Amino acid sequence: MSKTAYIFPGQGSQFPGMGQDLYPSHKELMERANDILGFRITDIMFQGSADDLKATKVTQPAIFLHSVVLALSQAQQPDMTAGHSLGEFSALVAAGALSFEDGLRLVSLRAQAMQKCCEKQPGAMAAVIALPDEVIEQVCAGIPGVVPANYNSPGQVVISGEEAAVDAACAALKAAGAKRALKLPVSGAFHSPLMEPAREELARAIEATPFQTPRCPVYQNADALPHTNPEEIKANCLKQLTSPVRWTQSVKNMLADGATHFVELGPGTVLQGLVKRIAGEAEIIIEGIQ
Repeated sequence: MSKTAYIFPGQGSQFPGMGQDLYPSHKELMERANDILGFRITDIMFQGSADDLKATKVTQPAIFLHSVVLALSQAQQPDMTAGHSLGEFSALVAAGALSFEDGLRLVSLRAQAMQKCCEKQPGAMAAVIALPDEVIEQVCAGIPGVVPANYNSPGQVVISGEEAAVDAACAALKAAGAKRALKLPVSGAFHSPLMEPAREELARAIEATPFQTPRCPVYQNADALPHTNPEEIKANCLKQLTSPVRWTQSVKNMLADGATHFVELGPGTVLQGLVKRIAGEAEIIIEGIQ
């Protein structure tokens, strides 16, 4: 039996004008977001520049809001959900594990906690192209201060950590045969141990937030497995900040569990491209709703 997976993008998918066409039919929900955040995020989404949207306290809630408004307006219920990094919170709301309001509050706090980490201890990230995961893992294991952070698709992994360690790893990975090992324009070492202070801050908020049993399994970044137990979901949301995003493994597991139709809900089309590469020759339908 064919199954539908809703997938949700993470940071980097934002664009000026995002969500403006959704406002007339979802005004109440979007105004509620403005009230919860304490500033008019919709004004920045609709009229702000690309630079305005790059501010972390704006970027993550904006993508979450755009994605969740789309998800809640769909007539069909998904058979499974997953999100890339920040997108995991959108996936949890779409599956009914979190309310919209609680999800937005957690995303806003998460964004601010991550920004504080970046300011206190700047780090770096780099995309490694065309090298097996095992080789990247071996190289990182030999260099203290750098770890694999995003398993995006076969042949595309992002590493993260202290700047000098990332530079050393890039040189070693190129020597090991990587087509490219390219530093990314970010100021923080996301999904690495350097995010530990943010994890501790988010832990208190997650513990105080009610999580429900979702209507369908949510495939979480921390272990790439389907979860429906609220306590397991909470624990994985926390692990996610300091451990890698296992997107390749998540999509493979969704495929193995019968997913044949992937719908990306939110700004951009990044995940559609990643799913195509991960699925290879498998016969699937991929579409995006923006």
